Amino acid sequence: MTAKTCNFPGARLVPSPNHGERAGGRKPDMILLHYTGMETAVSALDWLCREESQVSSHYFIHEDGRVDQLVAEERRAWHAGKSFWKGETDINSCSIGIEIANAGHPGGLPEFPEAQIEAVVELCRDCGRRWSIAPERVLAHSDVAPIRKVDPGEKFPWDVLHAKGVGHWVEPTPVGGGRFFQRGDRGQPVEAIQSLLSLYGYGIEVTGDFCEKTEGAVAAFQRHFRQARVDGIADVSTIDTLHRLLSALPNLSV
Repeated sequence: MTAKTCNFPGARLVPSPNHGERAGGRKPDMILLHYTGMETAVSALDWLCREESQVSSHYFIHEDGRVDQLVAEERRAWHAGKSFWKGETDINSCSIGIEIANAGHPGGLPEFPEAQIEAVVELCRDCGRRWSIAPERVLAHSDVAPIRKVDPGEKFPWDVLHAKGVGHWVEPTPVGGGRFFQRGDRGQPVEAIQSLLSLYGYGIEVTGDFCEKTEGAVAAFQRHFRQARVDGIADVSTIDTLHRLLSALPNLSV
């Protein structure tokens, strides 16, 4: 990768030393979106390019929509950490990591500027076309690392991305009343919820015990797909939204 040969034509080369070989010659089949969670874009970009940080991403998107490429897509950037999705534990080897400049939860969850989201869409479309990445494989860092990570957060406009051809989405069922399940509950209904979450890809065991990990997976799901209330409680809205997402997947019957 050189300044003239960035994988994404609109990118500027800002190389990070933090990368390696993709395990087993893997090709990326997932896009993972992050927020930087730092006060400024300048400090976040500097950190991703410092060898001492031992972190990186393939791309960095500024608030004004400028895109920097830090690591060649053929290489394994270090952005996901300890993660899991659909049986895969080496998420770095199968993903393209995109850091989006945003102060996130530490900075009060500021809105993502329109120009920045337009750049996210364009970049994801380009990566998706070149690597044949399925819509349901465009994920949040919080999806693959529930509890540990919460980015890009509940204000990230996944619905806007989907309307422009990026990601998997259904209109969430409105929050309302009805039966719900929460930490400490046990039994067959909890097993069913865990099974649905696992089927979609979340790293959760089917035990029938609504434990901390189950609560974390439910909250991660809500943060991505049912943003109106993120509380880790599996209510009717959450369960119905999850079921309809699964039903919308190709070659999957639930």
